[in-house]
Amino acid sequence: MGSRAAVRGVTAVLAFRPTFPMRAAVILNPVAGGAISREGLRRRADLALGRLRASGVESVVHATAYPGHGREIAARAVRDGCDIVVAWGGDGTVNEVAGALVHTTAALGIVPAGSGNGLARMLRMPADPASAIARIANGTTRPIDVGVIADRLFVNVAGVGFDAHVAALFAARAGARRGFVRYAGIVLRELRHYPGERYRVAFDGGPETEHRAFLLTFANGRQWGNGAVIAPDAQVDDGALDAVSVAKDGFWRAALAIPRLFAGTIDRARGVTITKVRAARVAADGPLVFHVDGEPVRGSDVLEVRVLPDALRIRC
Repeated sequence: MGSRAAVRGVTAVLAFRPTFPMRAAVILNPVAGGAISREGLRRRADLALGRLRASGVESVVHATAYPGHGREIAARAVRDGCDIVVAWGGDGTVNEVAGALVHTTAALGIVPAGSGNGLARMLRMPADPASAIARIANGTTRPIDVGVIADRLFVNVAGVGFDAHVAALFAARAGARRGFVRYAGIVLRELRHYPGERYRVAFDGGPETEHRAFLLTFANGRQWGNGAVIAPDAQVDDGALDAVSVAKDGFWRAALAIPRLFAGTIDRARGVTITKVRAARVAADGPLVFHVDGEPVRGSDVLEVRVLPDALRIRC
């Protein structure tokens, strides 16, 4: 709670200047990638305001204080007429902000600061915040697709199975420092014991088939994050999701597939199938744990998945 309390009231605003051609709101998650101090938060706010102002963009910076706050701030920014809403944080922050921008004219910008940064990496957003902000300010806007699973929006990846299981364990210790090393440790520990699940799956209204799967991922973007490419041919603007099914066939096969993830060749691994879909239905014999952009959710025994083509504007 200390890091959250430290950001209360830390909102930096530039006065309205009617000569500025564009308006932007920057939504800064102070605990993405590890909590920062109040002074660190102020430095980030000053950096964002300075860089955007230098590019002729009228700006306001807000810090999130609790889960879901990013979406609330983004919705208010849309109502206030902002042209760009910047998510400065990880995949969860990007998901929250994007959820308020779908089917609006406001564009999403990303300053990557999380433990995975999957969509930001696919879009080749610079890891350096100053460079990322400059690219947003001077970049172009284009539409991309958004996915929906069980009425939850996702901009990068969602799914059931091992990745959702790991996401739940990763999120369970809220006070622990999040990062790639901790995530990798959970993956290596759980690989040996995860049993896989049985799913009944139908793509695009077709016949239902049974999958004994290690994981079933629906990818709008290509990678989970940190360079782990789960859907090498996925495109964020093709009007489809890549449904990636990885069969359950023992610890060693799963372990041997890990290098392929980082080489971008998981589609060549034995037991991996990838199908372009616009809609899917996933059913099981009990409640399903799934994830949306890395955040775990407990759902019912049936999950409906679909794509929303060109639903979100992105600035990069």
